[in-house]
Amino acid sequence: KFIGNRPNDRIGLVVFAGESFTQCPLTTDHSVILNLFEDVKSGMLEDGTAIGMGLATSVKRLKDSEAISKVVILLTDGENNSGSIAPATAAEIAKEFGVRVYTVGVGTKGTAPVPYTDPFGRTRYQEVEVKINEELLTRIAELTDGKYFRATDNESLEQVYAEIDE
Repeated sequence: KFIGNRPNDRIGLVVFAGESFTQCPLTTDHSVILNLFEDVKSGMLEDGTAIGMGLATSVKRLKDSEAISKVVILLTDGENNSGSIAPATAAEIAKEFGVRVYTVGVGTKGTAPVPYTDPFGRTRYQEVEVKINEELLTRIAELTDGKYFRATDNESLEQVYAEIDE
């Protein structure tokens, strides 16, 4: 819905877990980004949460853009626990290049099922405690003139995107 509401924007998609990569470079062809978005699956990347890597990759894609407004929506369900770039460093880089970062912590408090592959190659799930570093995400947002949001279900996530859309 968010992408559909931004018909004139160049939008890209960076995917991150324990590492990050560009799933779709900046484009105005929103059908391409929507198709590539559907290809994103849990387990396609090394396990972990490399917030700094995800943000740095996003900034790298935006830094040379001549757009008036450069925005990253950083959506995460965990706290930084991997990657070679610290989130604070990536936020400083974003600020330097004039990139505003809206951070979104997603998930409920408690536990959530996380997929893993057992020794027989089967996908299994185990309950893992959900931890979101709201202090870090707030700091990233504030440093870059963005805003931190918390989404605990689909409805609240839609509200977050509606507010960012404005």
